[in-house]
Amino acid sequence: MDTSKSSRYRDFEWAVKLNRFSLRLIGLWPKIECNVREVSMYNFRPLMIIVMLTISVLIPSVHSLIRIRTNIMLLIDNLQFTLPAITCAIRIIIFWWKKEAVTWMLNMVAEDWLKLKSAQEREMMIRRARTARIIITFGYCAMILAFILVGVLPICGISMRYLTNITDPDRLLPLQTYYVYDVMSSPRYELTFGLQFASMFFAIMTYTGIDNFLGLLVFHICGQLEILRNRIEHPDQFVDFHDVLRSSVEDHTRLLRAIAVIEDTFNMMLLVLFLYFGILFACYGFLIMSLLEKGNDISISHLVYEVCIVINTFGHMCLYCAVGEILVMQCDRIHYAVYNYKWYTLNSRNARGFILLMIRSSKPIYLTAGKVFPMTMATFCNLIKTSASYISVLLTTKS
Repeated sequence: MDTSKSSRYRDFEWAVKLNRFSLRLIGLWPKIECNVREVSMYNFRPLMIIVMLTISVLIPSVHSLIRIRTNIMLLIDNLQFTLPAITCAIRIIIFWWKKEAVTWMLNMVAEDWLKLKSAQEREMMIRRARTARIIITFGYCAMILAFILVGVLPICGISMRYLTNITDPDRLLPLQTYYVYDVMSSPRYELTFGLQFASMFFAIMTYTGIDNFLGLLVFHICGQLEILRNRIEHPDQFVDFHDVLRSSVEDHTRLLRAIAVIEDTFNMMLLVLFLYFGILFACYGFLIMSLLEKGNDISISHLVYEVCIVINTFGHMCLYCAVGEILVMQCDRIHYAVYNYKWYTLNSRNARGFILLMIRSSKPIYLTAGKVFPMTMATFCNLIKTSASYISVLLTTKS
């Protein structure tokens, strides 16, 4: 492997380590230890994070939501933090429940990288891995920026939220919440601030880590499908045609199983995110239009903050649909590669393998949101149009 390939492979390893760090921090990365006590504490970590997230964020946020339900601006300001917190708790539960499937997928990825491959095939894998690395890096940078704006600036007395006497005390907190005890007195304020700060950090690790893990898996499978397609299109390059055909059928079956496991693991998460994005996109559009209507009274910093949050949310939802679209395209290319090959000129033994590939690749392969909506760019565009249509409804409610 030359220097450039080695560098890109190290970049991929760095992306995997970053993703592993975030998931291990919240106790969702599969871990095998000899010490039973360490394993028990590690497996107990997701439960502790869910409890902390519920007590310090979810319950106070919902309590605040009830108190300000008649004010549409405050209601949307509350939802933009309450909904992500709810989705993070759901993700942790589902991901922890599907830990065995996650372990199997990680073992599959490791085995694929350890297999002997030609320079061309390894280059295909590295190219896909590099794309995943760029997306992972961008995702973490965007979430770090959001964390600074929401969690760090209140320490300096700056808040991007809509402040109100109904739910906000004299001393700023990162999130719009309402507690049954006096938050302003010390050390209750410091403890409450610290709990919200820690909950936001773990929520960001959950939000970004699981999303990037999905992207990493799908791009890896796309790389394997690309290698498989190259073998199908150029089987004459190999010494033993029948062995290559047999291994291609086995690899295709294994990749279809991997896609089915990913679909089973993530489809409910994607359904929750599908609904969450539709609601938030309409709310953010309403907030931005409301800010623009103020004219000279508009706060540039607040407008920039809302635009950054919209781009962040938009980018994550676009990522889900984009990786689903790429997966569909790669599966279709396998079918067309088999169909276009002159399999009818082969002997019956080899032709059976091609016919088997053709039959299995003829069925469309999708990642879905709750086994209802296919995660494609067409679905993403329809979701955008539907959410945009509700902005006018919110503007009418405000007036």
